[in-house]
Amino acid sequence: MTPLLLRSFTATSCIGRGLAATLASLEALQSGLKVCEFETVGLDTYVGEVDAVEAVRLPAALLHFACRNNRLAELGLHQDGFDAAVREAAGRFGSRRVGVFIGTSTAGILETELAYRRRDPTDGSLPDEFNYGATHNSFSVADYVRRRFELDGPAAAVSCACASSAKAFASARRMIAAGVIDAAVVGGVDSLCLTTLYGFHSLQLTSSQRCRPFDVARDGISIGEAAAFALLERSPESLDADDVLLLGIGESSDAHHMSAPHPEGLGARRAMEAALAAARLEPQDIDYINLHGTATPSTDRSESLAVRAVFGGSTVCSSTKGATGHTLGAAGALEAVICALGLKARFLPGGVNTTQVDATLGTNYLHTNLHYPARRVLSNSFGFGGTNCSLILGLAG
Repeated sequence: MTPLLLRSFTATSCIGRGLAATLASLEALQSGLKVCEFETVGLDTYVGEVDAVEAVRLPAALLHFACRNNRLAELGLHQDGFDAAVREAAGRFGSRRVGVFIGTSTAGILETELAYRRRDPTDGSLPDEFNYGATHNSFSVADYVRRRFELDGPAAAVSCACASSAKAFASARRMIAAGVIDAAVVGGVDSLCLTTLYGFHSLQLTSSQRCRPFDVARDGISIGEAAAFALLERSPESLDADDVLLLGIGESSDAHHMSAPHPEGLGARRAMEAALAAARLEPQDIDYINLHGTATPSTDRSESLAVRAVFGGSTVCSSTKGATGHTLGAAGALEAVICALGLKARFLPGGVNTTQVDATLGTNYLHTNLHYPARRVLSNSFGFGGTNCSLILGLAG
């Protein structure tokens, strides 16, 4: 594939608003996970909650989009000058030549959960002010971002569980390659809600501690929330050495099971191999792998088998979910931004909370930070139903 430029990027999660705060937390090996006190949830678990999301105010013309997910999107869009970069791109290319592709899983489902508490006691109907289309609907966040920037290019929400926002990069790339658009706002937004917290708990997948990816004592995930965005463009003829490029994308679907990964990591392996082929790279060209690394026993094991099948056991790798929690539909974009940030800062993040790496997994896992001038990195995102996506990012120089 033809490399694409990440003209601008940003991330907001429980470890910080914007790139500087995110990098500072990662360099300090800090976790943003805290005991769950979200809404009315009464579970013994940790979550990655972004502070003061409910205090965010949407523009008056877009108040019908008001829900936690869109407030989190609004918060994230205004970090690191990202909003200005998007408006500048729309000025250069025209609003019809800039697309919007946002990954999400539960979108604004919290708004529906809250509405159900206010049902009519007689007939059970939802309150009149509840607006499903602008809140709960998966397309809501993509529609909000499109309207926020007054963009007229194609817009889509990608919702395929935890691979959603990684696959949003793939959707944008196809549109750019087809000549439909010249640039795209790509990202992921997922916010905390009762459905995911109680749902993952019912599947016995949540941990009562801060999650510990690839640790010998790992016992489940910690759910987080995030808003992460990148502005993708065709690469100009002149690039700075520190410019970050999207070099390769690999997608697969093994459809092994509704919620369990393929035990041998078949789909994960195919996604990584496809990303390498798209980037015209060999496994030894990758300096670091940001693992999907959810901290469940089976998922980490299947991913380790896939990584070893493609890369052997020498490529350094880690999961950043011990810091941010598993941000579900936003995870792919959040971790792609973390990788881009690491490339520019010559920094590879250690796995927070992981104290004793499971030696049986056979990976070269970083449990502390490594300051190293990596050139090319790979980020994995795997979702329920066997949806898999791997992204390869690299420096231009």
